[in-house]
Order: sequence, then C-alpha cells, then structure tokens
Amino acid sequence: MFPNKISPIYVKQVERTSGVVNTDPATAADRELEIIAQAQQGDRRAFGELVRRHRKGVVNVVYRLCGNANLAEDAAQEAFIRAWQHLPSYRPRSPFRNWVYRIATNAARDVLRRERETVDVDAISVPASNGNPEAALETTERSRTVQQAVLALPPASREVLVLREYENLSYQEIADTLNIPIGTVMSRLNYARGKLRQSLAPYFQEEL
Repeated sequence: MFPNKISPIYVKQVERTSGVVNTDPATAADRELEIIAQAQQGDRRAFGELVRRHRKGVVNVVYRLCGNANLAEDAAQEAFIRAWQHLPSYRPRSPFRNWVYRIATNAARDVLRRERETVDVDAISVPASNGNPEAALETTERSRTVQQAVLALPPASREVLVLREYENLSYQEIADTLNIPIGTVMSRLNYARGKLRQSLAPYFQEEL
C-alpha cells in the first residue's frame, strides 16, 4: 500500500541533503522516470531524490509568489507533502517539474490565503557587489523595487510571469502547469509585463 503521509520534518531533512547531479540530459530524464516509478511504489528514499532534484526550483517559484521567506518555506514543504500524497496519480505525459510546479503554485496560493501577512521585502537575498557598499545598496534597492512590483501584480498574472521569467518555462509548459490555454498564458504575460513597465518606469527610465 502506498503510504499517503510524509512529515514536514522528513521533507526538511531531505532538503538539506546533497544529491548527485547527472549532466547528461537524456540519461538524467530516463533516470528520473525510474526514480518516479520507485517513489510511486512507496519508496521514500526515491521520493527524497525527487525533492533534492526539484527543491531549488520549487522554492524559487513559491518565494517569488509569496515574497516572504517564511511563507515560502511553508509553501515549499506543503508542496512536497502534497506531491507525495498525489504521486500515484502522476503520469509522465508532461515533465515531473511542471507537475510539481503546479502543486507548488497551488500551495503558495493557499499559504497566502491563510496568512494574509504583509510582504517581507527586507528578506530578499541579493548578491554582493564586489565589496562596494554603494553598489550593494543600489542593488538591494533595485531588487526590492522589482520584487514589490511583481508582488503587486494580480496572482494569475504573477504566476505566469514567475514561471516564464524566473523559471524559463515555455508557453506550452506554463499552459500545462497552470492548466490554462496558451492564449491565456500570453495575455496574462503581456499584461504583467505592461504593468511592470508602468510601475518601474519612474525607477528605470533608461532601461525601460
């Protein structure tokens, strides 16, 4: 029988464990199908490998949608718990990544709906700028401004923008992930980009 429960503690332990990366795309894809099949039989270790492979992408998606590090952590854990619970229903007609991103998007929606917290833009992590304090401050402010603009978008448009601009999914992959027509993907993306240009124009005149 497939065990339908997995604890947040287990997910967190798996997330902290490093996995071996296979650089051959074809071999990696075939191997992932094998791992999925094992996990669907209830193999928790195999599922742990899936968590390691997709954790970074899931965390990035939910963080961009939530805008708060704590909420993003909750959403990521919830996403992997749901993925485990629904894993027997997964069929490899579409990439596992897209399937788990759909779950992650729904988890982020639910976390935001429950919490209704103020966005913690100060938790944004930005790279250092070669020890130049002024450059570092400018980078932080720019990152915060962009993040605020993204979070101000309607959720449906924000989801499409995050999957396209941050995760580099194709229009078809976004359509499959969110279960919407490609035309809807394009219209939401165009809307999101237009709103961003409008909101960011006062800050980045030369770039926009």
